[in-house]
Amino acid sequence: MIRTMIVFTLLFLTAVPTLPAKDNDLMLPIKEALESDLGKAQIRDDIKLYFAGQKHPAVEKNMGERRTNRRTNAFRKNTDTVCQRVFIDALMQLQARAARDGGNAVINIRGNTKNKRTESTTEYNCLCGKMVANVALTGEVVVLK
Repeated sequence: MIRTMIVFTLLFLTAVPTLPAKDNDLMLPIKEALESDLGKAQIRDDIKLYFAGQKHPAVEKNMGERRTNRRTNAFRKNTDTVCQRVFIDALMQLQARAARDGGNAVINIRGNTKNKRTESTTEYNCLCGKMVANVALTGEVVVLK
């Protein structure tokens, strides 16, 4: 009896296909994330952020392109909230790199999730699945006049 149950269980498990969870490729509002409580608390005022296409003061010194690829646990969490958190975390990492390099701004910030480049002054790209949310950004660390 036990052997029969084990055999049927094994047959059932091998017969049911295990499909990978589909990631949601989302475009979400930058302004909403920056104006969230987390954004207000974590984004530095002394290192300015300019997204691709935004006008900024003249560049005095360019320290080069920097990348960040941040992930966070998304299991059983609100998609918008978890994407905001990981986006803010990615921006914080760019700001920290700018501070370490002696920059006062990060310009031309673009999405670069799974090598899919996105440029927007109003939206960021978040890849969110059942378990993990991911935001990858690229930007240039600079000193502005």
